[in-house]
Amino acid sequence: MVASLSEGRPKYAAHAELHARAGAAAHGLADQLLSLADDDAAAYAGFAAALKLPRETDAERALRGSAMQQAARVAAEIPLRCVEACLEVVVLAEALAGRSNVNASSDLNVAALLAEAGGRGAAANVLVNLPSVGDEAWAGEARLRVGDLLGMLGNIAAQTREAVQGGEAREPIEPGNLPVGA
Repeated sequence: MVASLSEGRPKYAAHAELHARAGAAAHGLADQLLSLADDDAAAYAGFAAALKLPRETDAERALRGSAMQQAARVAAEIPLRCVEACLEVVVLAEALAGRSNVNASSDLNVAALLAEAGGRGAAANVLVNLPSVGDEAWAGEARLRVGDLLGMLGNIAAQTREAVQGGEAREPIEPGNLPVGA
């Protein structure tokens, strides 16, 4: 929204390429996040179905355990992709701060806050599923990835808040340095 409110305005012409790419990326991220929500619901249903498998014999217990581990991994992978997408949202918000319509700058702060909250919630879903995955090496890598993503998410969200609160215009971003996904 902020990118579209800035497009075509002479005052922000130096940032036109950023606005165009950020607007397109934001629409793509919105679609991706909606799709991930559906995928997450399906992953939960898969895990719930694995929990209901019979477990009377050794063979049934083994099959159930394997199905639960596979479902838990999927249930961790999907919210991990959500954390990554939330980071992209925050990166776009930070890039637009001070480079877009000042009348909509508070919306960038709100976008960063909501994306940070969404990313933290998704990270909690990753972490809660890791003990059931049955692959400690993969789970350890996922824990590290979540920690790294949350660190970046928090830092960039804070930078966004500072840029919005500062209210000052910022230099254009070089085309080769446009945010990832933009």
